[in-house]
Amino acid sequence: MSTIDKKKVLETVPQTGFFGHPKGLSTLFFLEFWERFSYYGMKGILIYYMYDRLSNGGLGLDPTTAASIASIYGALVYMSGIIGGWISDRLLGSAKTVFYGGVLIMLGHIALSFPGGFPALIVSMVLIVLGTGLLKPNAASTVGELYDEKDLRRDSGFSIYYMAVNLGAFIAPLIVGTIGQGYNYHLGFSIAAIGMFFGLIAFTMSRKKNLGLAGSVVHNPLKPEERRSTFTKIGVGAVVLIILLAITIPTRILNLNSFITIVSILGFLIPAWYFFMMYFSKKTSKDERSRILAYIPLFIASIVFWAIEEQGASLLAVYADKRTQLNFAGIHILPSWFQTLNPLFIVVFAPVLASLWVKLGDRQPSTPVKFSFGLILAGLSYMVMMAPAYFNGSSSLVSPLWLVLSYFLVVIGELCLSPVGLSVSTKLAPAAFSAQMLSLWNLSDAAAQTLNAQFVKLYSANHEVIYFGGVGLVSVILGIFLLLYAPVIKRLMRGIK
Repeated sequence: MSTIDKKKVLETVPQTGFFGHPKGLSTLFFLEFWERFSYYGMKGILIYYMYDRLSNGGLGLDPTTAASIASIYGALVYMSGIIGGWISDRLLGSAKTVFYGGVLIMLGHIALSFPGGFPALIVSMVLIVLGTGLLKPNAASTVGELYDEKDLRRDSGFSIYYMAVNLGAFIAPLIVGTIGQGYNYHLGFSIAAIGMFFGLIAFTMSRKKNLGLAGSVVHNPLKPEERRSTFTKIGVGAVVLIILLAITIPTRILNLNSFITIVSILGFLIPAWYFFMMYFSKKTSKDERSRILAYIPLFIASIVFWAIEEQGASLLAVYADKRTQLNFAGIHILPSWFQTLNPLFIVVFAPVLASLWVKLGDRQPSTPVKFSFGLILAGLSYMVMMAPAYFNGSSSLVSPLWLVLSYFLVVIGELCLSPVGLSVSTKLAPAAFSAQMLSLWNLSDAAAQTLNAQFVKLYSANHEVIYFGGVGLVSVILGIFLLLYAPVIKRLMRGIK
């Protein structure tokens, strides 16, 4: 065989250097592991840092305000993915965008590792929001570029990549939470920064060798004549924004509450604009318009579900600290440790549900029915939290097993809704807007967290039964309604299963 023939054979043989997958998957696996370690480590102690007393090294904020800020923070992280996608597609390509995103994230954690008070928190949030927006969507996009369109290993590769997310999220609260809450918050944030640093080192050292051309292509680069116009618009927009901030902040027109309100409004206006733009576009066919209509109730269901799920890191985090018996079975539990439950249950039960759907085959529930299961389980996860206050009042501490049960129910709901939601977003997307539909799916979580920023203000220990029961009941009722409406949604899908 000639040298040229050998080269052709090597080019057609799939790489199998990482558990039967391309070596590049290992590069992205460890990058994502460390990025999630840093993010969930920081997130696990952030809310406690915000409302803990100044004498304990915290910022001394009101717990309700801290929960609202945490929700808005999460919403901005998901919104920023739009910026990251544009920079990758038009300017840098996904690999470079991922690297710069990691650098910004690390700098954000470093900003929190010093006792700079509330200004340091704001600087950190800006850096981490922008950095995560650059890194998260483009790291996942690069995973897809490792495989040929017909490569049957693609779904398995994403499953391995998804495992990195949950492993990092599982370990982080145990390490960063223990150090942050047990010793010093800023030391905990430093550990998060070191985690992102390890991720950048792993990515930099193996990127050229393992990724090859994956992530290096700019798919829709700005043309020379577009660059000047685009950068001018960005520059003018930045100047206008700076002027507005310079006027509104000193005059207190823009304060914390008004900022939360503005982001909450944008959380719904942006996805509404996406739906309007796609539906009325000339590039959207009649069948595709019908599928967009089918997607709307699923999108609304997703917002309600994520509103409950995301409160696990804000409202329930406060509940774990203020209302839970933390000395249990001879062990002193740190409140941040409860954040390990979500990824732990996902790692354990995701393979179970995945195998169940495969085993059922054509007999498995349809997408709208799975969504309804997710909503009902999310509602039940809150309704069980009524029981401690109903039977024992709001003045006594409750068993941590109630929180464990609540997290378990919402995770099973997540496994019914989240993977299916990502899949149906690609299936129902108009051909001209396939990438934007995935951005729209992420915006359902952003909208949910902006909703939470307002909802958590309604919570108080004296009204737990009403709060948990009311929110949970709304989710269950919507889940039942979606179950009954499922045949209509299936018809609107126009043949998509």
